[in-house]
Amino acid sequence: MILGFKGSYRFLSNFYPCMITIEGYCFPSVENAYQAMKTIPMNGAMFEDITPGDAKMLGNTVGILRDDWEEVKVGIMEELLQKKFFDAHLRTLLLDTGDEELVEANNWGDTFWGVCNGEGQNKLGQLLMAIREELK
Repeated sequence: MILGFKGSYRFLSNFYPCMITIEGYCFPSVENAYQAMKTIPMNGAMFEDITPGDAKMLGNTVGILRDDWEEVKVGIMEELLQKKFFDAHLRTLLLDTGDEELVEANNWGDTFWGVCNGEGQNKLGQLLMAIREELK
């Protein structure tokens, strides 16, 4: 089991540097693109040239959230992760995790995308494992 996306598994984190292009915008990480996709209309320019941490903070304060966000956010995350692992180097790193269970362990209380204090749905880990299976 890979518990937490740190150290040699940092590449699994949505904060890991990678170029994601959506609707003409180039984002420096999955996190930046994901946060931009929350807005309606998408205001990608706000999220292009900031750190993933700043993008997450900005995304949590965005004024106009998509009405359908709760219904589409998992599908959007899956699309962004597929774009991330289109990169040959990152794809190889993901495939090198073999059949290990991938758990986005965290201490900031995210029990939807990850697991905190043993509780959580681990949606990010599930998506990563599904993409890994597709790539095999």
